Amino acid sequence: MEHVILVNEQDEAIGTMEKMEAHQKGILHRAFSILLFNARGELLLQQRALDKYHSGGLWTNTCCSHPLPGESMEAATRRKLYQEMGIDLQPTFAYKFIYRAPLDHDLVEHEYDHVYTGFYDGAPAINRDEVADWKYMSLPSLQEDMRRHPAHYTYWFKLIVERGLENQGIGRAILNER
Repeated sequence: MEHVILVNEQDEAIGTMEKMEAHQKGILHRAFSILLFNARGELLLQQRALDKYHSGGLWTNTCCSHPLPGESMEAATRRKLYQEMGIDLQPTFAYKFIYRAPLDHDLVEHEYDHVYTGFYDGAPAINRDEVADWKYMSLPSLQEDMRRHPAHYTYWFKLIVERGLENQGIGRAILNER
């Protein structure tokens, strides 16, 4: 059984809990979301595997998960990026935020989400147990598709795109760095 790190609103660890129990009870826990961009400034998206415990089949950021108890965020992001997408690189911390959202299967996502970014040109080697499909999309195309088809995307990813990319200047920074 996988455990997540429970945190308070200052992102201080206050304990651990089995992952499903934390999602059933909607307890605030630490998570991360990774956004990888290619040289053209397109974002690498993944479609979650259809049989994931929540949000199966929805499109989301390049990789998202939870650090294990005792694991640094840097180690966790690198581990999961390789496990899910077959990409071995260390993304860079960008910002963090708290959100709470009801999900399918009577679960509640209540996360202190740490957002990481990086660059990757190439085709990922996806883990079919975690990822159904992948694609690159430009930010304008992604934002337009989210407006037209919001139900096709995960809740947290919509927040990152709608608020985070604009508020944190990530989209502009990514394009300027390349």
